[in-house]
Amino acid sequence: MIRFENVGLRYGLGPEILRDISFDLPSGSFQFLSGPSGAGKTTLLKLLFMSLKPTRGLINVFGKDRARVTRQELPLLRRRIGIVFQDFRLLDHMSTFDNVALPLRVRGREEASYRQDVAELLKWVGLGDRMHVLPPVLSGGEKQRVAIARALIEQPEILLADEPTGNVDPPLARRLLRLFIEMNRLGTAVVIATHDLNLMEQVDARRMILSDGRLDIYD
Repeated sequence: MIRFENVGLRYGLGPEILRDISFDLPSGSFQFLSGPSGAGKTTLLKLLFMSLKPTRGLINVFGKDRARVTRQELPLLRRRIGIVFQDFRLLDHMSTFDNVALPLRVRGREEASYRQDVAELLKWVGLGDRMHVLPPVLSGGEKQRVAIARALIEQPEILLADEPTGNVDPPLARRLLRLFIEMNRLGTAVVIATHDLNLMEQVDARRMILSDGRLDIYD
């Protein structure tokens, strides 16, 4: 689904943050992305989501060369990828329900066709009683769960999650991990960036470890 070949990235004239990154992201795979703070995990996720362009190297996404993807094609490709950002990116004037449903509304679906799906997903992430609350009222952990639900609502082909359990307690972290595992079982490729070693030990999955701008992979 995604292939990196000798990818490097630098900001401006500074040193390369990522160097000679090469890997394949197979369909239906599950992997953890780890490494020390500042290693470039979030930057790598942004490259996967195509919100950044590499300084050098090849990125192939769904059979297309990233360098040749047009502005018109980019939104269509991104719709196939769900992403959970660390800063959540919720719309404060919209309810929890409407934030989660937003990707479906953008695609032109009528509320009657997705109301039950959104409600069930919010119940699964423990927010069934917070559907009509605005984000400023929510805690950091609740906002994180809204962001996760929004990323999952379209059943993306790839899910990218940046520290998705960083603001929740261990029981809820395990519950969210089960949700990611279930999405993977249904065919979604999953990439979870995390520092949580306990979380990684609960799944027999590939580990991608960034250190000093380079990537090591352990299957």
